[in-house]
Amino acid sequence: MFRRILASSALVAFMAVAAAPLPGQDLDAPRPIDRVDTVWIEEMTWMEVRDALAEGMTTAIIGTGGIEQNGPYLASGKHNFVLQATAEAIARELGDALVAPVIKLVPEGSIDPPSGHMRYHATISVRQETFEAMLTDVLGSLAAHGFENLVLIGDSGGNVSGMENVAAALNRAWADRPARVHFIPEYYTEDIYSCDYLKGELDIFQQPDECVATRNEYHDDYHYSSIMATVDPETIRAEQRMNAGLFSINGVDLSPLEETIRNGRRLVDYRAEITARAIRRSIAGDN
Repeated sequence: MFRRILASSALVAFMAVAAAPLPGQDLDAPRPIDRVDTVWIEEMTWMEVRDALAEGMTTAIIGTGGIEQNGPYLASGKHNFVLQATAEAIARELGDALVAPVIKLVPEGSIDPPSGHMRYHATISVRQETFEAMLTDVLGSLAAHGFENLVLIGDSGGNVSGMENVAAALNRAWADRPARVHFIPEYYTEDIYSCDYLKGELDIFQQPDECVATRNEYHDDYHYSSIMATVDPETIRAEQRMNAGLFSINGVDLSPLEETIRNGRRLVDYRAEITARAIRRSIAGDN
């Protein structure tokens, strides 16, 4: 009997402790340490995100990428690696924005039977309705936490219709809420693949001189290769290609690697300026 009473008392005490919020779970608890210098929500603690929102960082950038074939030299996550560089640069250019995790899985073609990019190994596709449901839930989560301007950018043309559909649907549903969704096509379409900037500012002329995603059979170009190199040169297989004498794209030598990375950083900054300008216009148009 005594042991039963003891066990019962212990259980009551445990439940009382479990019910009380721990210091790290108390929604109003002060942050005990300095914030790290990152704009990526997934790299931040919940307290850091809470405090950033309170300080006015109420814009969230949501980038959509993809896993697809990009020829023999580029990692299949090409678009996701590019967004690692560009989304962060856009957020820092804006000054009041954080970046949600990149949406890496997008429609890439029919799964059964395989079509489009799905004909190639490594490609992962999701149905259009799956993609739109994912975007809807991600945007809803961010709005619930207090983000007011939810910015959609896509690094692949196949993502556009889904982002447009979700933005329109949520803006209708949230007509009486402070949160707004901004689809920013300029990220992808304004000087697409930075063709004019490459020629006019970097003196880089690719052959053939056609500004299309597949100007060669590899689904690759200097714009993508150099930006990816700023994240990790292994994503463009720099060392292996140099060893094989294949470190070039569209008639442009990618050596020395350091210069390609420098140009990639300039391209990242260029894309960030284009996109930040379009985001500011979109937000101002809603006010």
